[in-house]
Amino acid sequence: MTEYATTSAGDRIGFDRRGSGPAVVFIAGAGPFRAVDPQTTATAELLAGRGRTTVVHDRVGRGDSWRAGRVDLDDELAAVAALVDAAGGRAVLCGHSSGCAIALRAAAEGLPVDGLVLFEAPLDPRTPGVAQWTAELYRLLDAGDRPGAVDHYMRDIPLDVLAGLRESPLWEPFVRHAESLRADAQALEWAMSAPHAELFGGLDLPVLLVVGRDALDEMPAAAASLAAALPRAGRAEVDGAQHTWEPRAMADLLAGFPPGR
Repeated sequence: MTEYATTSAGDRIGFDRRGSGPAVVFIAGAGPFRAVDPQTTATAELLAGRGRTTVVHDRVGRGDSWRAGRVDLDDELAAVAALVDAAGGRAVLCGHSSGCAIALRAAAEGLPVDGLVLFEAPLDPRTPGVAQWTAELYRLLDAGDRPGAVDHYMRDIPLDVLAGLRESPLWEPFVRHAESLRADAQALEWAMSAPHAELFGGLDLPVLLVVGRDALDEMPAAAASLAAALPRAGRAEVDGAQHTWEPRAMADLLAGFPPGR
């Protein structure tokens, strides 16, 4: 059953809470929300059966957390803070894709985080033109061109995949939720604004950088860069392909993190 938490920014966040024990809060990347993300729900259900409290939410401006208007990274951080509080006051954050950048920022801002598990963080330092890409996204959103913003955000996915998305039932909610992409872009822009060692070298908490066994080349490169920068980082590989994980494999990994818990 959906529960709701109200953030310090006044947003009402819809979430599912399962299980009991040390908490894991999942942070989705660009686009997904609970109704279209069965992998995360399945992972949370399995993990709850292994002695963990799990929280899966709709990010600000999506699904049961819908509201109109501009959505900034600060709004997302306020949502994460409210969900950690709802989960018992401390949590591991499990980020997926650009959700990894939000999780890193939450830790950098001093939220009560016991560790980070980051699946396929799109933070390869060799990626060019991040500031230009985000500037164009902001321009499209400010102009009210939500379909254009979704197209622009997804410019690197294969054209046939993008064409299929436009024809699928997902296109309408993705366009409706387009403003939420602003927070993803702000998080990515911050996480690529300086060398990783400079940005993350002071994060003294356990971090696990995870990729799927069939990952794009830039994902292992990003994981390697982050692992070198973070003082208490490890790396892992799980069953997964096309930027998604296999739920049982990810639940097994999360159940043993941080080591010694």
